[in-house]
Parts: sequence; C-alpha cells; structure tokens
Amino acid sequence: MKDFLQLKLDSSLFIKELKEFNNLLGSSRFLSEQDDILPFFRKRLQLSLAIGAYYPEILQPDRIAFEYDLFGDFACDLVIGDSTRRAYCFVEFENAVENSIFRQTKRNLSEWSPRFERGFSQIVDWFYKLDTQSETRDFEYRFGGRSLYSMGLLIIGRDADLSAKDKDRWEWRKRKLLVNSHHIYCLTFDDLYRTLAVRRDIYNIFANSD
Repeated sequence: MKDFLQLKLDSSLFIKELKEFNNLLGSSRFLSEQDDILPFFRKRLQLSLAIGAYYPEILQPDRIAFEYDLFGDFACDLVIGDSTRRAYCFVEFENAVENSIFRQTKRNLSEWSPRFERGFSQIVDWFYKLDTQSETRDFEYRFGGRSLYSMGLLIIGRDADLSAKDKDRWEWRKRKLLVNSHHIYCLTFDDLYRTLAVRRDIYNIFANSD
C-alpha cells in the first residue's frame, strides 16, 4: 500500500477492539504472525491506529497503512501517522512463541533469537531508507515535507517467556538503543495491551467527567 488511509479515532470502537485483543491474548499463549496477529490487526483499524499513542510525538493519529511500501525496497507491517505534526510510528509485528525473543543455549546465558534480530534489523533498514530518501519529492509527497518525527516499534513475544535475567536485558535494550537518533522500542504483546489499556482508562475518565 502506497497511500495512507485517513482515519479519525473512535474511542468507543477502540475500546471494543481492545477487549477483543485481550480475548486473543487469553485464548492462547502462542500466536502466529501470519495466521493470528496480522489478520487480527488488519481487521481492527481503531486498535491499530491507537498503537501510535506509544510515540509521544503523535498527538492526533489520523493516518494508517498496512504493508506500507517504502520506496520499492521494504514493506512495513503497520504505519501510524499524525499528519499535522508529521510524526510517524513504523511497526513490525513478529510472532509470539516460546523462543521469539530469546533462545536457550548450552551456556548459562540465553541469546537473542534469530526472529528478534530479523525484526529489529528490518526496522533499521526502514530508517536507512527513510534517511536516504528524505530529500526527494516522493518523500515530500508521502509525508508532507522533507523532515519528520519517527520511531520504530517491534512487537514480539509474550511476558511469560522472559526470565528475570532476560527481562533486564530486554528493558535495557528498549531504553538505551538509538539508531541514527531514532528510538526502536521493543514490546511484548502483553506490554502493548497494558499500554493501550491505559489509553482506554483515560478515555473513560474523560467520558465520565461531565
């Protein structure tokens, strides 16, 4: 998809879709990227749009695209944008199985899984492409200017598959790593649900304040 879908946030529909996401997480510990995750989010535009709230520069998400083509070389699973601020969140979904994030080795220390490294490297490539195309007219047509705020989001795995030691390494990588001044945040699907649930609670507070 080369074009963004213009979309306005609907809090009631978002809350409904968030409940469905919670049901999905409760239905199975393991989730397939192709069979479970991607079809689920493609059918739930409001839930997908709300993922952009993870990026503080996105104040009013109003653009969304799935399988977004990046100048012919790469495709992003999901992109959410705030067209007014030219702020974009580029999302890579991976699966949620036992070794999605770490895999066990003969040593006492687990190692980052090939699935995780592949997903992370894809986002690095996206930022490479955005950087090298930023002075082109195509870039300007797509994003409304030749500069933009952007972050990457890798969503992979489940909380239950992280040991205490793994969690420390996971949190450190999430907080500390920058690629060409861009954050690439890593979330489990449980992390994602908790983040979106906070947004739901904020909506409920405002809805009940009258």
